[in-house]
Amino acid sequence: MDATVSVKTEPDNAVVTRDEWHDARLKLLELEKEETHLRDKVRAARQALPWVKVDKDYTFDTPSGKRNLADLFDGRSQLLVYHFMFGPGWKEGCVGCSFMADHFDGTLPHLSNHDVTLVAISRGTLAEIENYKKRMGWHFPWLSSNGSDFNFDYHVSFTEDDMKGDKITYNFREIPPSEGYEELPGLSAFYKNENGDVFHTYSTYARGSEETIGTLMLLDRAPLGRNEAQTMNFVKRHDEDEQKPDTTASSCCH
Repeated sequence: MDATVSVKTEPDNAVVTRDEWHDARLKLLELEKEETHLRDKVRAARQALPWVKVDKDYTFDTPSGKRNLADLFDGRSQLLVYHFMFGPGWKEGCVGCSFMADHFDGTLPHLSNHDVTLVAISRGTLAEIENYKKRMGWHFPWLSSNGSDFNFDYHVSFTEDDMKGDKITYNFREIPPSEGYEELPGLSAFYKNENGDVFHTYSTYARGSEETIGTLMLLDRAPLGRNEAQTMNFVKRHDEDEQKPDTTASSCCH
């Protein structure tokens, strides 16, 4: 799904004078400004998207019992749902999703203060989720949609029949099942009005949520960047960081 990127074993950047570096940096600054202006334009277009009212009743398993979608807002008007790749029977979550989730806990108070609730939702059972969550030391809300159509309706989970077919729908396009997994990542946004009506406002998939991963944004500014052979192939679960990086396999969340 993504092109292979060459890994730099030794930097080959030109070494120049400070004045030459300054001139080159000014050229890059113009490009960065273009990127910033384009991001502003994309943000405005994203917030101007039409909404879809959610009429279907979805039920989720949480540590405090059964909850429906409207309950998940936790008293706020906005809800972000991270579709975490963790299927029934899995012992551990997707490596890339786990990398993403490492960034959640620190942002929770800031999102809450801005009227936004963030949760993760997976098809794994609540017990399976809780076991892995404890292992990873996370505290963000992580719920189970097991037995619900939620993951299927938002095109992040696929049935056995789907995977045996000619195509599945992911990231707003049809792809062969061989390009995907039974579970795939995504991020969806919802709004609840004063009447309690819930609206689906936005979803993004594949690399669409990449900007939210602070580590990647910092690596992009390091001398060697991400230095990856394939998209996020350097990522490991944080309790596996002592293992040698795999320079051939890509993360499942790409």
